Amino acid sequence: MIESFAARIPTSLLKRSGKVFYSGRAAFAAAQPLYVLGVNPGGDPSESIEETVGSHTSAVLKTFPENWSAYRDEAWKNHAPGTYKMQPRLLHAFTLLGLNPGEVPSSNLVFARSRREHDMGEEMATLADECWPVHALVIEQLRPRAVLCLGKTAGDFVRKKLGAHTVRAEFIEQNNRRWRSQVFAGRSETRVIVATHPSIADWTCPDTDPTPLIQAALR
Repeated sequence: MIESFAARIPTSLLKRSGKVFYSGRAAFAAAQPLYVLGVNPGGDPSESIEETVGSHTSAVLKTFPENWSAYRDEAWKNHAPGTYKMQPRLLHAFTLLGLNPGEVPSSNLVFARSRREHDMGEEMATLADECWPVHALVIEQLRPRAVLCLGKTAGDFVRKKLGAHTVRAEFIEQNNRRWRSQVFAGRSETRVIVATHPSIADWTCPDTDPTPLIQAALR
């Protein structure tokens, strides 16, 4: 099934630094309860010239193990696999949810890489629309109960596409900043969870962990 998703990748992005799949073939092979979407791959594109959308997709389809996860198995910034920044925070959530990271379909709203989200500028909205057919097909075929969006950029876009505007539940961080993670419902059977971004919020700390909210949304 993953080949059908790869076929929807815009050809204009195949030679750009970036990637589509953050989990392997096992994650995209059958119906799954959760689909995880970040904003776009991070890092300096000039330092990752060889990892293009096309080359990385080919590796996922032909080389990587079926049960593979970028969050568990990749060594980011020369750290041990699964230990850098947001990796252990997502792995923490997957453990509490009883999910195998290599079986959780994961991607990004936009497939092109940038050092920071704002570096994409106005191109972010354009590329989000161009990449959406991939995500739409994943949601249609895998029928997740919820799409977990990491941060408001991805969350607001997915909510609009799925018509999810009604707040069903929320978690407010137990600290001075009081950031919110929320569950939205609407015309689609698939709920949209807009969570604090794990690159900033420490999901391993109970006061800032939205995992119980995600768990409730999957029931």
